[in-house]
Amino acid sequence: MYKLLITLLLAAPLIAHANMADELVYKADQYRQSADNLKVTSLIKLYKNDKLDKERLYDVYIKPDRKSLVISQSPSEKGQRVLMIDDKFWMLLPKTKRPIRITPMQKLLGEASTGDIATMKWHEDYSAEFIAPYETSGTGYNELKLTAKRKGVTYENIELSLAPETNIPIQAKLYLISGKLAKIACFEMTEIDGEQQVGKMILKDEIQKNRRTEIEYIARAPHSLSDKYYNPTYLARNPSLLIR
Repeated sequence: MYKLLITLLLAAPLIAHANMADELVYKADQYRQSADNLKVTSLIKLYKNDKLDKERLYDVYIKPDRKSLVISQSPSEKGQRVLMIDDKFWMLLPKTKRPIRITPMQKLLGEASTGDIATMKWHEDYSAEFIAPYETSGTGYNELKLTAKRKGVTYENIELSLAPETNIPIQAKLYLISGKLAKIACFEMTEIDGEQQVGKMILKDEIQKNRRTEIEYIARAPHSLSDKYYNPTYLARNPSLLIR
């Protein structure tokens, strides 16, 4: 009994520290996804040697419980859709009636994958712990390590830098299950209706240094899409739904 009490006393600060880290990630998420039911229009731009190479436009309909529907609105991909339900992803092409199972790492353009725009909350998919608080981090930011707690996530681990006090996301190093650093994301803020929100996520290619991919969130609005749309069979039978 005595040993158990000592163990619990020693563990209590660690548990409190972990809970604090999770709380900071939750607050950071509010700058990315401000409502549970949300429509986000995302413009993805691929730059090569600082010159715009290609761009794609997507409408993303987000619901609670890891439900997202990504609709391509660019002429070259008109009618292409990606559906996420929990840990499962499907791609639906305009000229086929069979949904295709894909992973969240499926590329959309440049370094931007389906998981990068289909999900906008870290705290639902990752557990967090401190690497270093801002006083001792050497960067002036709270440095956190995020570890995946489910299978259907884009990255296995994330090293996240948050501004102290505000918890604004500054940078995220994104790691694959192999431990390889896949890319680095940097965040730029903008003001929407008087509130600070992430206006752009810049993805830097760690192999091809001359390339970068920008995901610009050009519109956000609360929007609750009917549950019937979050069904791969229904979408396959109705290929023109939500196409502008």
